[in-house]
Amino acid sequence: MKTNDGSPLPMRLKQARLQKGLSQKQLGILAGMDKFSASARMNQYERGVHTPDFKTALALSKVLEVPTAFLFCVEDELAENILDWSISD
Repeated sequence: MKTNDGSPLPMRLKQARLQKGLSQKQLGILAGMDKFSASARMNQYERGVHTPDFKTALALSKVLEVPTAFLFCVEDELAENILDWSISD
């Protein structure tokens, strides 16, 4: 089983999902996942057990209305600046 390698993605994904007010299942379905596996897949992404492929990461960022760069940004301050920039755009 793969474990989180220190990627910020699990934390950022959960942060954006909660900010949007979506359940893991809702987010997964809106991003195009099968309704029967959406919750489990999102849970694995948020725990860092698995990492979404790039196409899935793009779909997730679109649903969450955050730049894809935000999901992968290591530095907290820079991640907030990315969000601020995207909102003002």
